[in-house]
Amino acid sequence: MLPFALSFFWLHAASQIKILKGTIKDAYSDEPVPFASMELKNAKAGRLSDSAGSFVFRFDGWPKDTLVVSYVGYQDYKLAIDSSFVSHAGNKGMININIKLERGKYQNEIVVRKKVDFGLLMWKRIVRRKKFNDRYRFNNFSYELYNKLELDLDHVNKEKMKEKKLLRPLSFVLDNIDTSEGSPFLPVYLTETLSDYYYQKKPVRRREVIKGSKTIGVDNPSLSQLLGGMEQNVDFYSNFIAVFDKKFVSPISDHGDDYYRYKVVDTQFVNSKKFFHLIFTPKRKGQSTFEGDCWVHDTTFAIQKMNLRLSEDANINFVKQLSLIQEFSLLNDSTWFLDRDKFVVYATLIGKNKGAFIGRKTTTYKNIVTNDSGITKELDKNKNIEETILEPGSRNRPDSFWANHRHETLSKNEKAVYVMVDTLLKMPIFHKYVNYVNFIATGYLDVYKKYQIGPWFSWVYSNVLEGLRLRFDLGTNRYFNKKLILHGYAAYGFGNQQWHWEGDALYVIRKNPRLTLYGMYKQDLDFGQQYYDEISSDNIFALAFRKANIPIKFIHIEQKKLELFKEWHSGFSVTLTGDNKAYDPAMNLPPKRNYPSTTGQALNSFEVSVKLRFAYLEKFFENNFYRISLGSDYPIIDFKYTRGISGALNSSYNYNKISASVSDYKKIPPLGTLYYNVFGGKTFQTLPFPFLDIAPGNEIYYYNPYAFSLMNKYQYLNDRYAGINIEHNIGNGLFRFIPFTRKLKFRQFWTAKALWGSLSNANKLYNTSPDYTFQTLNGKTYLELGTGVDNIFKFLRLDLVWRLAPTPEPPGSASGFGIFGSFRIDF
Repeated sequence: MLPFALSFFWLHAASQIKILKGTIKDAYSDEPVPFASMELKNAKAGRLSDSAGSFVFRFDGWPKDTLVVSYVGYQDYKLAIDSSFVSHAGNKGMININIKLERGKYQNEIVVRKKVDFGLLMWKRIVRRKKFNDRYRFNNFSYELYNKLELDLDHVNKEKMKEKKLLRPLSFVLDNIDTSEGSPFLPVYLTETLSDYYYQKKPVRRREVIKGSKTIGVDNPSLSQLLGGMEQNVDFYSNFIAVFDKKFVSPISDHGDDYYRYKVVDTQFVNSKKFFHLIFTPKRKGQSTFEGDCWVHDTTFAIQKMNLRLSEDANINFVKQLSLIQEFSLLNDSTWFLDRDKFVVYATLIGKNKGAFIGRKTTTYKNIVTNDSGITKELDKNKNIEETILEPGSRNRPDSFWANHRHETLSKNEKAVYVMVDTLLKMPIFHKYVNYVNFIATGYLDVYKKYQIGPWFSWVYSNVLEGLRLRFDLGTNRYFNKKLILHGYAAYGFGNQQWHWEGDALYVIRKNPRLTLYGMYKQDLDFGQQYYDEISSDNIFALAFRKANIPIKFIHIEQKKLELFKEWHSGFSVTLTGDNKAYDPAMNLPPKRNYPSTTGQALNSFEVSVKLRFAYLEKFFENNFYRISLGSDYPIIDFKYTRGISGALNSSYNYNKISASVSDYKKIPPLGTLYYNVFGGKTFQTLPFPFLDIAPGNEIYYYNPYAFSLMNKYQYLNDRYAGINIEHNIGNGLFRFIPFTRKLKFRQFWTAKALWGSLSNANKLYNTSPDYTFQTLNGKTYLELGTGVDNIFKFLRLDLVWRLAPTPEPPGSASGFGIFGSFRIDF
C-alpha cells in the first residue's frame, strides 16, 4: 500500500510542475544561438542555452517574472511570463516557444584597454594553425555535396495582392504566404543539386560530377553547373571571402588585425571538448569587412563554427542583411573538416522593403574522404584541370531519387514551392506574363510560340540622312528548331525613302565544346561594332545623348558573311570567316568616286580570316543558342590574320592584316578590381579608309569603356597601331572617409586609354580628299585619363575624362574635357 501511495504522490507532484522549453535562433538566418545567457529577472536565477540553442526551465507553478535572453552581437530579448502569456499559450503544463534574437549591440562591445589583448592572441593562434586546419591542406579530398537554394519574396501583403487585377488568376499562390516569422514572406522558387566533388592540391585539379539537379521550370544545363559545388566554394580560412562579385577581408586573414578588433567573451565545453568564443568587429567603417563571432577548439585552434554578417555600412548594393555560416566537424580525434555552410541574403531592389526578397542557400557535406588514391583515379578522367560533368539523366531525376538522396528533408514551405511552381507551369496565363516581363527587360517577345520579335528599342530611330526610321525584327526561337535560329529585319527611312534589311542564321552543331556555323546578309548603314553594354547608333536612347556640333558620318554597307567557329575543352578556339563587304559613303565621308578601281568594284573587298583565341577555364552562362562569358581567372589572348583577295565577288583589293590583344579582369582585394586590354595591329598594303584601322571614337555622352571618349568616329586613321585600356575600380576609396558619401555608397575609379598609331605616306596620299580630312598620330601618343563617381543611386556612373595628348589640340577635335554618364547594375 505504501509504494502505491508514494507513486500517487509523485505523479500528483509531477503534474504540478510547469515546463518552459524552446530554442533560441537568429531572427534573420534561422540558425540556433548556442550558449545564450538566460535570466529570470525577479528570481535572479538563470542558465545558458545548450550547444544547439535549446533550453528547459521547470517551475513548481507558473511564476510572475521576466525572462531576459542576451547574447553578444544581439539585442536583449525580454519575455514577460504572466497570466496573459500562460493563457495565450493555452494554460498548458508545458509551453514550447521559439525565441528570435535581432542583431545589434556590436558597435561598442569590443573596447580593448588591457595590457594583454587575449582576443588578438587568439587570432594569432588561429592564423598560425591555418595551414593545419584548412581543408586545402590535404593532398586530395572528396565528398558528396548537397546544395539547396530557396528564394522568397518578403513583405507580401496578401489582401493588396488579391486586389490587383493582373494577379487574380494566380491568387492561389498567395495561400503559401508564411506569417510565422516576422514579416510575411512567400516562398517562390527552390533548386536542389547533388554531386560528388574531387580536389587535388598538386598539381591542382578539380572535378564535379552532378548526380542530380532539380531546377523545375528552368531548362538550362549551364545553370545546373553553376549551382554545383565548383562555383559555390567558400573558404573562411582564405584571406578574402567572395560575396557576390566583391571580395571581403576574412576575420582570420593573415592581415586580419589590420581590419578587425577581437575579443574572447566565453569558454564552453561540448562533448568534453573546450571551445573559446571569439567575437570580431571592423576597426574602421566602410571597409570590405564583416562582423560576427566564432567558436574555436582550444587544442587545435580550429574553427568549429563561424558566423559572418555584413555591417550596415558595407559598400554593397541591394543587400540589406547578409549572413554566412560555416560549421566544421571532426573526422577523427584532431582532424576538422567542413560539415555545413549556409548563406542567407535579404535584398531590396527598390527602397527599404519594396521588391524585397530573401535568398537562402544551404550546403551539406557527406562521405568525406582525404588523401586517397581513388580520388586521383577519378581526377585522371579530366581533360582539363577543372571539369563539371552532368550525369545522363541528372536533370530529370524522379522524386524517389531525391527522397532517398537529399541530405535533409524538405520543410513544409519547400514542399509547397514545388507544388506551386508545377501548377504555374501548367497555366497559359503564367507563360504569357513571363513573356511580357522578358519583352520589357530584354526587348524580345515570343509570338505564335515558334517566333520572336524585337528588340523593341531599335524599332524607332531618327537621323539627318534617313529622317524617321522604323524597323521591325522577326526571328525564330528554340521551339522552331533546337539547333537553328533565324533572324531578320526590315527598316525604312522616310527621309531618303530607302529600305534596308538583314537576314542571318546560326546553326549550333555542338554545344560542348562549341561548334557553330553562322551566315549573314546585310544591306544597311554601317553603325560600327557594338559592345554588350554600349548604346548603339540606331538605338532610340542614343537620340538623347549625341554630342552637339559633331557631324554624324554615314556609310552604306552590303555584306555577305559565312563563319565557322570551333572550340576545344582547353579554352582554345578557331574562327574561320569569309566576308564580302561593299561600302558606299553617304554623308560627311570621302565619296566612293575618290577610289576608282580597274580590277573590281570600288570599295568592295572579299577577305578570309583566321581568328585564334585562348581563354583558359572561361565560364559561360548560355541558353539554347547564345552564351554570355562570365570571364576567366586568366588573361584572354586573341590573334587574327586577314587576307584580302582581289577578283573574288568583285573585290578590288589584295591585302594582309594582323591584329592581337591580351585582356584580363582581375580582382585585387582589398584594392578592388582591375581591367586591362593591350592591343595592336598592322595593315601591309595601301587601301581605302574602310579597310584600314579606324580608331574607335565616341560621339555620344553615354560612356563607352571600349572607345576613346574625346575622339570622334573616323577621326584617326592608322595602318599600324598599338594601345592599352586600363580601368581600376577602387571601391569606396576616399568616399568612405566622408559620412555622407559613405552612406550613399559612392565608389571611386580611374581610367587610362592610350593609342600609338601611324599611317604610311602611300595611305596618307590615297586617303587625302577635299571632302574629308583624316588625321593620323604619326607615331605620337593619344592619351585620355579619367576618374569619377560610380554607384550613384546604385545605377548611375559619372565619368570625368581629360585628353592629355596630343598637344596642341588637333583641328576638328572634341573638347579636351568631357563629362559622360552610363547606367550599370552592380552589387
